[in-house]
Amino acid sequence: LYNKEYNWKEDIKMKLEVFEGKTKEEAKEKALEALNVSENEMFCKEEEIKGKLFKATTYKCSAIKISDIAEFLKGKLTELLNNMGIESQFETSVREEQINIKMYSDKNSILIGKNGQTLMAIQTVLRQMVHNEIGMYPYILLDVENYKEKKISNLERTAKRIAKEVQKTKIDVSLDNMNSYERRIIHNALTKFKNISTTSEGEEPNRHIVIRYVETEEE
Repeated sequence: LYNKEYNWKEDIKMKLEVFEGKTKEEAKEKALEALNVSENEMFCKEEEIKGKLFKATTYKCSAIKISDIAEFLKGKLTELLNNMGIESQFETSVREEQINIKMYSDKNSILIGKNGQTLMAIQTVLRQMVHNEIGMYPYILLDVENYKEKKISNLERTAKRIAKEVQKTKIDVSLDNMNSYERRIIHNALTKFKNISTTSEGEEPNRHIVIRYVETEEE
């Protein structure tokens, strides 16, 4: 949890470690062994280095522990919240290459913003901060208590209800405009629905999902 004595004013840095090999696999194996982590505990950027003249092609793996990224984010989030004049506790966890950060504050409504816009903005800023340091965008799920969990459940429930209606009526349904995060939730929720496909249509910020009925070969 967040510690008020955390020195968020320190210049927090992350460092990529670079490993080379004759193959991508060899370079990655060197990174995993040196960092002493499993593959889903490490972020890496792989590059092919073309050999000149008689030199063979080699491969480079620039790697960092996801736990180090989480620590960086912890400091930067503390800094952001202090600049917003908000005291908050938060906890972090890493699961399947995704860094989950949950905030607890007496100003939840401010952190969430209208339709979650402030929360998404903070998440975007954090991802960009990481990219500025190491050139990679991490998978981050920033939440305020259980706001996003509830929103995901509601979106999934609504999508499945409408998909069942489309299965019965065979009439396509266009949903309201959604951001890319919300659209991805809908797509994932309906991947296994029989006779149903989902497509994103329109231009941002008016992009939306269409739930379509699809005939199968059997039919």
